[in-house]
Amino acid sequence: MVMKKKEANNKNILGMRVDTTSYRDAARQIIKWAVSGENRYVCVANVHMVMEAYEDATLRKIVNQADLVVPDGMPLVWMLRRLGHSLEDRVYGPTLVLRVLEAASRQCIPMGFYGGAPDVLAQLVKNIQNRYKNIQTAYRFSPPFRELTPEEDKAIVQNIEASQTRILFVGLGCPKQEKWMAAHVDRIQAVMVGVGAAFDFHAGKIRQAPKLLQDYGMEWMFRLIIEPGRLWKRYLMNNPRFAVLAIKELARKNGEA
Repeated sequence: MVMKKKEANNKNILGMRVDTTSYRDAARQIIKWAVSGENRYVCVANVHMVMEAYEDATLRKIVNQADLVVPDGMPLVWMLRRLGHSLEDRVYGPTLVLRVLEAASRQCIPMGFYGGAPDVLAQLVKNIQNRYKNIQTAYRFSPPFRELTPEEDKAIVQNIEASQTRILFVGLGCPKQEKWMAAHVDRIQAVMVGVGAAFDFHAGKIRQAPKLLQDYGMEWMFRLIIEPGRLWKRYLMNNPRFAVLAIKELARKNGEA
């Protein structure tokens, strides 16, 4: 992959880069890249991604080489503030999707969606088309829950390219979506944005946490109640470990200051 100049100031959190950006600047940059026809990928970072990258050097390298890494989780925003950046808010993935879709609909930029179950993807696209009358949904595909064959992967790339999609939202979950984007960034002429559960949220399959819980960094508790079987390990194991490691890192960096 060709290394590109990073567009934002950033800090490392447990060895993983997070850019100090905003909804406005992130959406503007994604649209700019799309209009220019550039190959890029964007990571939406939260505690789960930081801890996955902490354990997986390959994922850490992928995120650190991304063209933009937005701070989705409030704990990351708090960490960045303690490191000297006066961020006003996080860049929540599902909201970033809406900001990008709104801007893309005004400029008639072809959009694509890769990931999610077939019924979720169908409802997602329907909801988006109802909300943004001028949106161009050029591509959508729900991949099977298994590793693709080289022939299948080649056909997917060809179909994306034939659709002329310029912004491709990838909803495979972390770390699968980040690894998929990195593996395809030199083969797909589009800006790829890994958006995790945003497909399920905007399709109406899963409820989003109330804004008050989001603002206080308690979204994880709401999601754990909604999906305990799938998310208990992520939150009950990763969150305490992140808190301990983050406190140690802040103490070390303050000692070096």
